[in-house]
Amino acid sequence: MTTDARRLLVGCSWFKWVAVAGLLVGGVPGLRAQAFQTFQTPQALLGAMIAQEADSAARHERYEYLSVERSDRTGGHAWTERVVETSQGKVRLLLAEDGTPITAERTAQERGRLAEIVAHPDEFALSEEARMTDEAHARAMLNDLPKGFLLENVTLTDGVWRVNFRPNPKYSPSGIEEHVLHGMSGWLSIDAKDLRLVHIEGVLPVDVSIGFGLLATIKAGSHFSSDRQYIEGHWRTVHVMTDIRGKAALFKSVSRSSDLTRSDFHYLDPDITLAQAVALVEQP
Repeated sequence: MTTDARRLLVGCSWFKWVAVAGLLVGGVPGLRAQAFQTFQTPQALLGAMIAQEADSAARHERYEYLSVERSDRTGGHAWTERVVETSQGKVRLLLAEDGTPITAERTAQERGRLAEIVAHPDEFALSEEARMTDEAHARAMLNDLPKGFLLENVTLTDGVWRVNFRPNPKYSPSGIEEHVLHGMSGWLSIDAKDLRLVHIEGVLPVDVSIGFGLLATIKAGSHFSSDRQYIEGHWRTVHVMTDIRGKAALFKSVSRSSDLTRSDFHYLDPDITLAQAVALVEQP
């Protein structure tokens, strides 16, 4: 497999579901004083939620928070990091690995890496550009949910709408990404007052073959989930988990596993600079 083909597979949207679940981290004080709205169709309900999410995203809010992540990026270890969001990307400082504070030597390495961010902001922004592009793409995919899936079994319980989704057989996916996305079945929940996403999860009930299996096959049972909470007037993603299993051409693995928890959120000036973010993340 060529390098370009490998990059194509690694960047495809069976991993974008993680972004769909996790990108909706912005939040504004919602419509919590209003009465529940009624909707003629599940598509209308989902459309109203998507509109609220888009309105929140347009505000470009920034946060500082603690993150505990176990993923390929962390080498399978649980990394506890302080994270500060900026318009150019997320500034991170590693604090502990597998629950143990990092050594003085490793702390010095982290400080040196942060100093490089301040000294070379363009390089940092370039390295973060792919992630930010993925998030924008994932938002577009979320917008396609009403047409790409059948929305069923809509219920309202304790102020939360629940909607099941499964692939719409009349919808034709337009590319590698949508083929995997379209194979997912699951459910989501929406806060009935704020019309904000609370929970979403999906699973592949059967294998999904890409290019008749010549490019890759994503295995049945691959799944994702995400949970959000209303914290001090803002909706925040507090947990994202994904477990994607698959094989690419020549039997190379395209599996991906991650478990991410966020906590201790603090609202920031949306115009925070990289230098300010580094100074903030380095504070004891």
